[in-house]
Amino acid sequence: MSILESIRSAKGRRQRQFALLIDPDRVGGKDLALLAQKAAQSGVDLLFVGGSLLVNDTLEACVQTIKDNCDIPVILFPGDNMQVVSNADAILLLSVISGRNPEMLIGKHVVAAPRLRHSGLEVIPTGYMLIDSGRPTTASYMSNSQPIPRDKDDIAICTAMAGEMLGMQCVFMDGGSGAENSVSESMIRSVSSNISVPLIIGGGIRTPEMTRAKFEAGADIVVVGNAIEKGSVLLQEMVHAAHS
Repeated sequence: MSILESIRSAKGRRQRQFALLIDPDRVGGKDLALLAQKAAQSGVDLLFVGGSLLVNDTLEACVQTIKDNCDIPVILFPGDNMQVVSNADAILLLSVISGRNPEMLIGKHVVAAPRLRHSGLEVIPTGYMLIDSGRPTTASYMSNSQPIPRDKDDIAICTAMAGEMLGMQCVFMDGGSGAENSVSESMIRSVSSNISVPLIIGGGIRTPEMTRAKFEAGADIVVVGNAIEKGSVLLQEMVHAAHS
């Protein structure tokens, strides 16, 4: 079964999935190996690897360290067309459908296409929607796109529906790294009830209670990154909140 098929299957069973986002610039070496082991022990379902801007050329080594220390599927979450390595399991091919920057809709994908074809990675076409989080984020700056206002559920609904109609296999609504506010439950509920593809939610999720609230609103996958740096106990609590 492919990773996308397993995600769809989980959605069909109403099985919540928790994804841990790992930024290769923030963790590496023994700390990364330990994090991968703790992720497996905690019951993390998916590992997303990447970032809006990677300063150090450690992506391939990061993925390999993870693979050496756990069996959790590793999915690339690329900030640009250079973040492609063949030792991962899959890649979210992100089109920033919330913005109007053609380079982030199709331009960079054209450049990356030959490399992706030869990589052997499972490619998961994903409509990526930046949602205003109350502060500028690296994602909005690097994508040169304006986020959807966090109180405009109607814009989010129509954008997500258009993404699905264009063939996107997942929709990812994200406040961005370091988000001050997470995507609202109202927007999640509205979008979830209007699309049939898996809905991924990330950005600004810091507590088990917030994790649970996103799922109850309709998220199929919740992604947490920076908050986990506070310790492995929080990771366990968040995964428990997702699966309980």
